[in-house]
Amino acid sequence: MPKNPATAEECVAFVKAVESMFMPWDIDALVNGFTEDCEVKFGTLAPFRGRDALRQFFTARSKKQKGYRLKKQFRTLMGDKMANVWDGEWEDAETGRKMKGFGVEVWTLREGKIALWETAFNSASAEETGDIASMLK
Repeated sequence: MPKNPATAEECVAFVKAVESMFMPWDIDALVNGFTEDCEVKFGTLAPFRGRDALRQFFTARSKKQKGYRLKKQFRTLMGDKMANVWDGEWEDAETGRKMKGFGVEVWTLREGKIALWETAFNSASAEETGDIASMLK
């Protein structure tokens, strides 16, 4: 039975392994890194459960995010919860617009797999630089 990462070095390796599955999209490997009964809370999407729904989510994203490039960084581990931050860049497949994103994730792990994926996610055109005043409008 696989075990959860327990040291900073194991966590960095775990996060890097997940990162590598996005470039290019290895949907089978990504889905297999989650428990059968996984729960996903991703940004403003309605929460969903299970690997079938997760596969649909990754498939839809992979079709929309052309040339996806991702950089994840491990932040902390507390018990069975691991946090990371990430930056991503891609081209919107429909508009051709260059995009960027930033997110913060908390993974609740069980037997070396992600059982709960909670993510705050922001994206914008890569050409845009936001500021506080425009954000608060």
